[in-house]
Amino acid sequence: MKIKSVFGLLILLTITMAAKAQVKISFEVSFKEPQAHYAEVEMNIAGITGKNYVDVKMPVWTPGSYLIREFAKSVEGFGATAGGKAIKTEKVSKNTWRVYHNKANAVKINYRVYAFEVSVRTAFIDDSHAFLSSASIFMYPAGMLKTPSTVKIVPYGNWNKVSTGLEPVKGKEFTYTASDFDILFDSPIEVGTQDIFEFTAAGVKHEVAMYGGGNYDKEKLKVDMAKIVEQATAVYGENPNKHYTFIVHNRLQGGGGLEHLNSTVLGASRTGYANPGSYVRFLGLVAHEYNHLWNVKRLRPIALGPFDYENENYTTNLWIAEGFTSYYETKYTYRAGFRDQDAFIAAQIGSIGTVMNTPGAKINSAAASSFDAWINPAYRPSENAKNTFISYYTKGAVVGLLMDLEIANATKGAKSLDDVMKAMYWQCKTLKRGYTDAEFKAMVEKISGISFTNFWAKYVTGTADIEYAKYFGYAGIEVTAENATPNKPATGASLTVNQGLIVSGVARNSTAWEDGLNVNDAIISIDGVGVAAVMRDVKLPNPGLSLDMLPIVSNKQIGDKLVLKIVRDGIEKEITLTLKENPNIRFKTSVMENATPLQLAVRKRWMEGK
Repeated sequence: MKIKSVFGLLILLTITMAAKAQVKISFEVSFKEPQAHYAEVEMNIAGITGKNYVDVKMPVWTPGSYLIREFAKSVEGFGATAGGKAIKTEKVSKNTWRVYHNKANAVKINYRVYAFEVSVRTAFIDDSHAFLSSASIFMYPAGMLKTPSTVKIVPYGNWNKVSTGLEPVKGKEFTYTASDFDILFDSPIEVGTQDIFEFTAAGVKHEVAMYGGGNYDKEKLKVDMAKIVEQATAVYGENPNKHYTFIVHNRLQGGGGLEHLNSTVLGASRTGYANPGSYVRFLGLVAHEYNHLWNVKRLRPIALGPFDYENENYTTNLWIAEGFTSYYETKYTYRAGFRDQDAFIAAQIGSIGTVMNTPGAKINSAAASSFDAWINPAYRPSENAKNTFISYYTKGAVVGLLMDLEIANATKGAKSLDDVMKAMYWQCKTLKRGYTDAEFKAMVEKISGISFTNFWAKYVTGTADIEYAKYFGYAGIEVTAENATPNKPATGASLTVNQGLIVSGVARNSTAWEDGLNVNDAIISIDGVGVAAVMRDVKLPNPGLSLDMLPIVSNKQIGDKLVLKIVRDGIEKEITLTLKENPNIRFKTSVMENATPLQLAVRKRWMEGK
C-alpha cells in the first residue's frame, strides 16, 4: 500500500507540474495617460486547468528594498475577460484578485497602475519617460512563480527606446522574456528617449541608459565605469553575466541605487558629474551596486531567495550583504585610482566615527539591525532612531574593515576578506543556495586560520566599543581619538526652523535628554533672549542645525546653565539645561614611516588585494 501510495503521489505531482508547465503568461504594457502617471497592463494566462478560478497577486515589496510597500494600493480598474466576454472577478485579500474563468482555457486580465513615486525602488511615469519597477507593475498567478512569461512594451508618443536586463525575444520589437517571476521582478524597465551608450569590461557588454540629461562625459564614464567593473570582477574571479544594464536617473537632486541580477538603477544629480567630489561619489555608487551582482544577488543570505513576495523575508546578515558592499565601494574606487591612500583611510575612519558617535550603536547590534530592516527608521523616520538603531550599512562596513585587517594580520598578509568573499561566492554557486551565518563564520575561520567566535560576539551579535587602534595598528597606521569639540558644551538637541525653533531630536544621555527637553518643543527664548534675536546670525536653511550651534549657546562654558522658555502642547514651560561636555569623538590618523615588514604586508593585502 505504501509503495502504491508513493507511486500515486509521484504521478499526481508529475501531472500537476506538467499542467503548470503548459501555462503561458504574457504581459503588454502601454501608456494611454502617461501625463497622469498611469501604465495600462494586459495580462494573458493560457493553458489554465483545475479550479474554476485563478488567483493573481501583486507583490507587497521589491527585493533589495526591505520594506512592505503594498504595491496593490496603486492598482485600479481590475477586470477580466474569457473568449471576449467579461467574467467575474473579486478581491479576496489586500493583494489578491480572484478571476472566475469557469473552466475557460485562457483569460485576459486588464488593470491600471498609478506610478508617481520618485525613487530607484518604485515605478514612476510622466510624459517624458516610464520607469517600471517590475514588482510594482506585474502580477503573478498564485503558485506559479516558476512559470516563464513574456513582456511587450508599447512605447508612448516619441518614446523609442527600452532599457532592461530582460532577454529580448528575437524578431519582436520591445518584447522580452523572463524564465520565471523571480527574474521578471528583478528586472526594471526604462522606457523613453534615454541616452544610451555602451562599454565592454571583464568580457561583458554593459549598457548605460541615461535619463534626464546632465553634464556627464560619456567617453570618460565608459573608461571609469569599466575600471570599477574590472576591480570587482577581480575579487570574485568571474563575471557571471552575458550583459549588464545601468539605468541612471539624472535629476536636480538625486541619489541612491538598487541592485538587480544583471542590472541596477542609480539616482544621480544631473549637474554633479563636473564636480570632482560628486563624480567620485557617483563612481562609488556604481561600485556599490555593481558589487551586489555577487554579494546579495548570488553570494546571498539563505533567507533572500527564493523570495516570498507577500511577507517579510528576515535575515540577520544584511551587515554582510549591504555593509560589506558599502565597504567594498571604497576599496574599488581606491583600487581603480579614484581615491588616494589618505582618502581611503579617511573613509574607513569616517565609518567608525559614525558608529561610535551614534547612541543607538550601544543598543542595536549589526545582526539585530539586519533582522529589523523591515522596521528600519531609514525607511520610516523616527525622531528617536539614532538612540535605538545603527545602520547595518555603516556598522557592516566597519565589521568588514575589522574582519579584513584581522584576516590579513592572522595570515601575515597572505589572505584578506577578498578571499572570503570569493570562496563564499563559489560555495553558493556550487551548492545552489544561500549561506547561513554559521557557514559564513566558518569560511572566515578557514581562510584566516583563527577563531572568530569572540569577534562575532563583540561586533556582530554584540555592541562592544570598536578597538580601532588595535586593528589599524595591524597595518602600521596610528589612530588616536579626541573630543569632537574640545572645551565646548553640548546639549544634544537638534532643531528645525518652522515659524520658530522646534526641537527635532534629543540624543540619549545628553543634557537635553536628562533635563527633559522634548521633541516638538517650540523654543520661545534662551536666557531671556527672544528667538528672533537668537537667530539673527544663523544662516538658513540649515538642515543640520543644532541648539549647540546658536551663538548664545556656543559661547557658554561646560557646567553653565541654559534657561529655555518653551511651548509644549500650547502650554508655556521653563526648562534649565546644565551644559555638559560633548560625548562625540573625532580621530587623527598617521601612517607609520617605520612600519614593520608584517605591517606593510598587511597594509598591502588590505588595500591592494595582493
